[in-house]
Amino acid sequence: MASIDLPRPLRDYFAFAETAPTRNGRRFSITLPYRRSDGRLDRLQWWYHLSAAKEMALGDNAPETLRVEAVERFVTHIERWLHNTRQDLYGNGSIPYVSPEGNRLVAASQVDASVSVGLEPAAEEDLPAIEDGAAANSHDADDAGDEASAKGQRPNTWSAFG
Repeated sequence: MASIDLPRPLRDYFAFAETAPTRNGRRFSITLPYRRSDGRLDRLQWWYHLSAAKEMALGDNAPETLRVEAVERFVTHIERWLHNTRQDLYGNGSIPYVSPEGNRLVAASQVDASVSVGLEPAAEEDLPAIEDGAAANSHDADDAGDEASAKGQRPNTWSAFG
């Protein structure tokens, strides 16, 4: 089903909170923070409510009972979300990553200084040139904008907002 590759159970990544009680009862949230494939921080949240009548009916363990049920539903929701959007949840840190299936970020490994003692660092001119397609395209777009503005025309790379 969903691709979840985490060193700990998914529940260990959740943050729990309760808002101020109201006359309608108590509200709780469960949050799963994650990093998107572009590196930005995002989150999934699950909210649940405990009315005063339900709290009286369930007794002293009402918040814990409801939390267990809400966590199970939230885990199911996350698994379905990952499956339906064809994404993976993975990582070794405290905040996992979410990216499209098969497009996991690869973190750079730490270099052991004792292994590389006596080796010369590579000079930049020795490294092969790698051209970034997105960067090359943005330079072309800038050139097109300069040419159009020199002719007094609006370049086709501009949006309606500039």
